[in-house]
Amino acid sequence: MIYKFDFLIIGGGIAGMSYALSVANCGKGRVALICKTSLDEANTAKAQGGIASVTNLSVDNFEKHIHDTMVAGDYISDPLAVRQVVFNAPSAIQTLVDWGVNFDKHHDGTYDLHREGGHSDFRILHHADDTGFEIQRGLMDAVRANSNITVFENHYAVEIITQHHLGKKVTRRTPDIECYGAYVLNPDTQKVDTFLSKVTLMATGGVGAVYAMTSNPVIATGDGIAMAYRAKGTVKDMEFVQFHPTVLYNPSETHPAFLITEAMRGYGGVLRLPDGQEFMHKYDERLSLAPRDIVARAIDHEMKIHGLNHVCLDLTHKDAEVTKRHFPHIYEKCMSVGIDITKDYIPVCPSAHYMCGGIKVDLNGESSIHRLYAVGECSCTGLHGGNRLASNSLIEAAVYAKSAAAHSLQKIDNYDFNTDVPEWNDEGTMTNEEHVLITQSIREVGEIMSNYVGIVRSDLRLKRAWDRLDLLYEETENLFKRVKATKDICELRNMINVGYLITRQAIERKESRGLHYTVDYPKHAYDKKTEEKIDR
Repeated sequence: MIYKFDFLIIGGGIAGMSYALSVANCGKGRVALICKTSLDEANTAKAQGGIASVTNLSVDNFEKHIHDTMVAGDYISDPLAVRQVVFNAPSAIQTLVDWGVNFDKHHDGTYDLHREGGHSDFRILHHADDTGFEIQRGLMDAVRANSNITVFENHYAVEIITQHHLGKKVTRRTPDIECYGAYVLNPDTQKVDTFLSKVTLMATGGVGAVYAMTSNPVIATGDGIAMAYRAKGTVKDMEFVQFHPTVLYNPSETHPAFLITEAMRGYGGVLRLPDGQEFMHKYDERLSLAPRDIVARAIDHEMKIHGLNHVCLDLTHKDAEVTKRHFPHIYEKCMSVGIDITKDYIPVCPSAHYMCGGIKVDLNGESSIHRLYAVGECSCTGLHGGNRLASNSLIEAAVYAKSAAAHSLQKIDNYDFNTDVPEWNDEGTMTNEEHVLITQSIREVGEIMSNYVGIVRSDLRLKRAWDRLDLLYEETENLFKRVKATKDICELRNMINVGYLITRQAIERKESRGLHYTVDYPKHAYDKKTEEKIDR
């Protein structure tokens, strides 16, 4: 089948749906939204903590939010991207509210604001402890009510279409790569359909599933980043993988591991060893409210030196009823496994959580491939730099979705459908034995990334990961060429590609910076500069 949609959106979280709603009623054409599972199963829905925006100008201001973002990003965030997000955050919040999203408020109508690690003030809007789910719910209702948006659930994007598919040689030096749509696997026919578009948006979320334990759903396999990379698009900052310091330690739940929101530490939760000893004072003066990379490394170090598989988060000193009111879902979840968070320590450990890098985009959200935009976790806007400030991700997606929509609406009249695109070659079969090989390879990718490209790295570990991934790449590409495209093998290809990018860009960064910490270059860039001054 060949479909034609003026706007093609791949991914159904806050980024994809915000963009869809922004372009749907502008009279510029039809909108297709491709979702690899059901519309409610996106990373957005798993975001517990909240969304950051300056709203109380009597105590907070934009410059403070900008400063906090730059500090958390280890001063390698793009200042223009930071300012764009921070200054446009309030209007993006209002747009979400207009679409039907609810945020908790006080009796006087002002927002009930939380504070999280790295923030100098209370600026986190939330909906209890399931903010992401509320955002997803509100946007889903708005999308489904919009007759200009066609949602294709359980459809899987295999590749984006460029001149490469027309027989032209495309390299990373090709200056005019264009995106004409995507090849998409239809779950009903098990055939790959052709979706032609004038503009394509990549909003496929994160990469957490390439690690053995992650707070992300199992669908977070880095599909958009891998597709853009294979199409010779620019991908940047992949070494900066954020490990959330606190997921619920439960070996039976790893994809996703249940997230214990950072808002709990903002609320007053204290990190302790299982015997009750505090330890964050050894690592940072901000204690349990230090930025996530510092907290994650501290926990990782304490677990290693004490031979532990988890540490603990203590809320037992807080008012029990207030705790239950603020964190009802976490309370219920922990009770379901025998933990009363008002009386018991919560066992927690770090897990892969957020990708700060991705498809490099400009301030309009456009990638190095013309007519291809990327928004949300799969993109690299420059906002996060070396480390994402808590709750900056949802607002980044909302702001850049509006920017990308505005820019693509200005440009779309200059584009047309490319009807010379050939249909996908559907030859091949898939045996049960090959399914087993794919499953085993997916498991291997998780083990490689967790063991060698985790919170603490070294040249030796990274080289070992590179070699193992290279072998898996060759095996998988050979298999892909002779079997029918299935979701499993496509996800495996993407996971290997993403693992390779994280590893390669980690090898290239010869310093410890932000989320990238290596024992072979333990001194921070600033430490080196200080030493150089002393030597002089």
